[in-house]
Amino acid sequence: MGDPAGIGPEVTVKALSDPRISKSAHFQVIGDFLVIDKIRKILKARSEISLMDLANVPSTNFAFGVQGPAFGKAAMEYIDKALVLLKSGEADALVTAPVNKSSIRSAGFKDFEGHTEYLAEVSGRNEFAMMFVGRDLKITLCSRHIALKDVPGAITSELICKTIRLTYEYLKKYFGIEDPRIAVAGLNPHASDNGLFGDEEEKVIIPAIKKASIGIKNIYGPLPADVVFYEALKGKFDAVVAMYHDQALAPFKTLYFNDGVNLTLGLPFVRTSPDHGTAFDIAGKGIADPTSMKEAILLACSLSKR
Repeated sequence: MGDPAGIGPEVTVKALSDPRISKSAHFQVIGDFLVIDKIRKILKARSEISLMDLANVPSTNFAFGVQGPAFGKAAMEYIDKALVLLKSGEADALVTAPVNKSSIRSAGFKDFEGHTEYLAEVSGRNEFAMMFVGRDLKITLCSRHIALKDVPGAITSELICKTIRLTYEYLKKYFGIEDPRIAVAGLNPHASDNGLFGDEEEKVIIPAIKKASIGIKNIYGPLPADVVFYEALKGKFDAVVAMYHDQALAPFKTLYFNDGVNLTLGLPFVRTSPDHGTAFDIAGKGIADPTSMKEAILLACSLSKR
C-alpha cells in the first residue's frame, strides 16, 4: 500500500472497490489494518479487501500527510513481504503504491533511490529500466533520478544500448509487438544539429544505436526530443528511449497525468505502479484520483496473463 501517510492506501482501496478491477484477479493487499480501516471509514467503502496486515504503523502518532522514519520503515517492510510472496510463487505480479524517499532514507535506508532500483537489486538483476506506459505512448528512460548536471556523464553508450535492447525485448514479450520500432531521443536541442549544440549525439548516442542495431532492426535516431514524442504518439514508433527523467516525463504526464503507468523492465516478475507520488498535501482527504492505480492494476493483470 506504499507509504502509510500518503495517498497509496486511498487509491488502493478505491481501485479495489471498483468491480471491474476486483474481478480481474485475486488481490492481496500488503499493509496495515489501522491505516486501511481509517481510509475505508473516510470513503465509506463497503467492499471486502483481502489484507495481509503487518501491523507496523505506530497508532499513537499516526497522521496522514507527514514524513516519518516509522512510515518509511513500514513501506519497506511491505515491499520485502511482497518479494517473499513473489519468490515463493504465491503471487504473479506486484503493483506498488507510491513511497516517500525521504521517509525511507530517514528510516536507515540511506542508499534508497526508488522502487525500481531496490527491486532490481534484491532480485539480482543488473539490466533493468523504467518504462512509462500510456494509451498511445511508451517511453523508456536511460537515466532516472539524478541531477540534470549529471546526465551527460551518466548516459554511456553501453547504458543506452542496454536500454534499447530491454525496450525491444519487452515490447515483444509484454506487448506482443513482433518487430518493434524504437526511436531514440537526442540529448541536446535539435539532437545537437550536427554538433552545433553538443557532441553527445555523435560520441555516445549514435555508437549505441549502431551497436544495438546488430540484431535489432527498426531503431531510429537520435531524433530531436521536441518532435520524437509527437511522432510516436501518432503511431510512427512503438516506443521512445529517452535520455533523462524530465525529457520523458514532461510530455508523458502532460498526456497521461491521471492514467499513466510505470512499468519496470528486466525483473523476474511483472511490476507496475501509478505514475504519481505520495501527494501528502491531499492524503487522507478522500479526494485522490485512483485512475492511475486502476490502470497499473489492469496492466499487471494483462501482462501476467501474457
